[in-house]
Amino acid sequence: MAALGRAAWGQAAALSARGAQAGAAPTERAPNIVVLLADDLGYAGLGCQGCKDIPTPNIDSIARGGVRFTDGYVTCPVCAPTRAGLLTGRYPQRFGFETNPGPQPYADEQFGLPLDQPTLAERLEAAGYATGMVGKWHLGFKPELTPPKRGFDEFYGFLGGGHNYLPGSRRGELRRGMEPVTDEQEYLTDAFGREAVAFIRKNKANPFFLYVPFNAVHSPLQAAEKYLDRVAHIPDARRRTHAAMAVALDDAVGRVLDTLRQEGLEETTLVFFLSDNGGPTPQTTSRNTPLRGYKGQVWEGGIRVPFMVRWKGRLPAGKVFAEPVTSLDIVPTVLAAAGRPAKVEDKLDGVDLLPYLCGEKPGRPHDALYWRFHAKQAIRSGDWKLVREGGQERWELYDLVNDIGESKDVAEKLPEKVQDLEKAWQDWNAQLQAPKWIRQDARAQRRGATTTPPGRRGDGKLTPDEMGRPALFRRLDQDGDGVVTPGGTPRPRPRRGSYGAGRRRRRLEPRRVRPCQPMRGGPTWRRAISWAAPCWGRGEPRRRCGSLRRHCGPILRPV
Repeated sequence: MAALGRAAWGQAAALSARGAQAGAAPTERAPNIVVLLADDLGYAGLGCQGCKDIPTPNIDSIARGGVRFTDGYVTCPVCAPTRAGLLTGRYPQRFGFETNPGPQPYADEQFGLPLDQPTLAERLEAAGYATGMVGKWHLGFKPELTPPKRGFDEFYGFLGGGHNYLPGSRRGELRRGMEPVTDEQEYLTDAFGREAVAFIRKNKANPFFLYVPFNAVHSPLQAAEKYLDRVAHIPDARRRTHAAMAVALDDAVGRVLDTLRQEGLEETTLVFFLSDNGGPTPQTTSRNTPLRGYKGQVWEGGIRVPFMVRWKGRLPAGKVFAEPVTSLDIVPTVLAAAGRPAKVEDKLDGVDLLPYLCGEKPGRPHDALYWRFHAKQAIRSGDWKLVREGGQERWELYDLVNDIGESKDVAEKLPEKVQDLEKAWQDWNAQLQAPKWIRQDARAQRRGATTTPPGRRGDGKLTPDEMGRPALFRRLDQDGDGVVTPGGTPRPRPRRGSYGAGRRRRRLEPRRVRPCQPMRGGPTWRRAISWAAPCWGRGEPRRRCGSLRRHCGPILRPV
């Protein structure tokens, strides 16, 4: 954006003032905004969250120098919808964005963040900010839905949901702006840290918004040797690789924080750090202790995440905030800090957290928080949580203050509380759109989202009423009329080794893959044949070799 426009914004921002503790003083420019988003980082994945075997001093420093939320939530237990909510400040289910799209070649044509939902980048760009994004997008593949068209002046990253980390491994398409990048030679988390630092230094003279959604510590489990050396004390191979990826993430965050300090921007920069969902514990050895559940579930382990914010000199340092907050709060908080508070007509679901964090406003920021992820539903109001996982007929009720692990269902003892919370959830649910797309694969079915009935196959929608029905019932209801089809049998689930339901099945074929980096103290590794589904386009086999000291994706054999 032109320098004149930025100067005009600086004059306009100087006219607005917040309290003595938060917000820009009349003589100061608008604050910089940095949002650091981890991918699949479990609730207990950081030192400040109780992790003992993985050192994360840089991320921990955000909590020490700012506010850590013990009850920080995201809007969905999977990647893409959380990102849609984070950047809009609205429940993504309000505009039909309820699930991930699946692999890019087979993503539903409707997939993407709707153009009528303004992003935080678009709002800040209009206010004179330089805007940049580095990392994983996962909000649309069509040109008009990509970061350069959704408010980001600069973009370096990838559009899909996953990416290999190691140079020499099969990588998806990295982009700078809209142009492919083919010469990236760094470990991907390092590369994202490098690009984030470059953006800060380039735009330090003017207010900027930097959004860094890392793909770490999302699968595949791949780590550079320099990071594995730092977690050699961990005996389990998979846990060690996961830990090395977390150390790389921490180092990248540290580079961003160091740059802010070196450039004298700490006191003029509002920094958020959080994860997009809980850790997928069985897959990557991430930990959500003491919470129940993991990614893909609306138990606490799927939706409660590490979440913290720092604004040196404006927010109290070392504060622990124990009231429920959500990633939806980032947009209104940022807009308020920038002197552009949200308006009623914006219809945001989040709230400005600054007065709560500075002690200007007592109480809880939210009366209730809500979740709907296919047939998985939940509401938290105060200390109470009502939850129904996929396929369950009845609601379960938990007192999260006394039962954070959701192990003691008290629904039968408190039927009136169940009734009140269910009504509140139903009232919220009535405001939502049906999903605009549904993943047509086995993973989605395991999570409670089955394919649509034959008469409507391909429309990618379930009505809100259908969302509450058990998966088996929906499979027996072959004509979609809400009644079990006489003589009907469940539609078959996809077989192992095939992709999707309702699509032409693809058999597994051998594919030659590139080697990973040599392992510490091990032999040289050559190319090997890996069995993978060619339609996935990811080269990520599901087999693991027990003789390997870590799983790098491809099946490798020593020379």
